[in-house]
Amino acid sequence: MTSIADIEIPADGTGTGELFEAVPSLTCEMERVIASSGHGLWLSGPSQEDIETALDDASAIGSYTLINSEDDRWLYDIEFEPDTIDIFELILEENGTVLSASASSGTWLLSIRFADRESVSSLYDRFDEAGVTPTIVRLFDLAEETKSQCGLTARQYETLVAAIDHGYFEIPREVSMQELSEELGISHQALSERLRRAYRALVTSELNVSEDETVAPPVPSN
Repeated sequence: MTSIADIEIPADGTGTGELFEAVPSLTCEMERVIASSGHGLWLSGPSQEDIETALDDASAIGSYTLINSEDDRWLYDIEFEPDTIDIFELILEENGTVLSASASSGTWLLSIRFADRESVSSLYDRFDEAGVTPTIVRLFDLAEETKSQCGLTARQYETLVAAIDHGYFEIPREVSMQELSEELGISHQALSERLRRAYRALVTSELNVSEDETVAPPVPSN
C-alpha cells in the first residue's frame, strides 16, 4: 500500500550542512527534474556572491553549475563528493520518490512517496545509521479511505498523482494540459473538468468547509 512520509532532517552532517553554517539565511528548494547526474537546488536568501563563495568552500560539494535564475534565487546543478551523506541518494536507494523537498534554518522538510511502510522504516534506519537523525512529521497510507476523506473520486486522485508525476504543477510546467490529457487517454476538456472538481474537493476538505459555505453569497442590489 502506497505511503506518504513527511520527514524533517537536520542539514548538519549532510552534503548541505556546510552551506547553512556559512550562510544561515540560506533557503533551498529541490528542483524535480534537471538534465544531469547531480541535484537541482534553488538557493536563495543571501546574495549570489555569498552563495557561490559557500559552494566553493564546502568540502562536500564536488562541483556546481548555475542553470537558471529568477528574481532573487538561483538554480544550481550540484554534485556531492562520493563520501558525502547524500539524503536524496539514500531515498532513491530505498525506492522512494521525493514529492517535495525544501530547507531553511538548517533543516530539510521532505515529502516522500513509498510503495509500503516497510520502505519508510528502512529509510529511517539508513538515515539513523548515517548519523542523521530524522523526525517523521506525518505518515499516512494512500488507501481508498484517504481518498474519500479528501472528497476525491478514484479517477480524480489518479489524475492528480499523474499531474504531479509529470510535472504539471511545477514552475514552469514540465507538461502541458494537452500532453497530460493524451497521457491519460482523455480529452482536454475532460481533464480540465476533472482537475477543477479535484481542486474543489481538496480545498473544501482542507479548509473544513461545507458545500453550502462554498456557495458565494448573493450580491446585494443597489
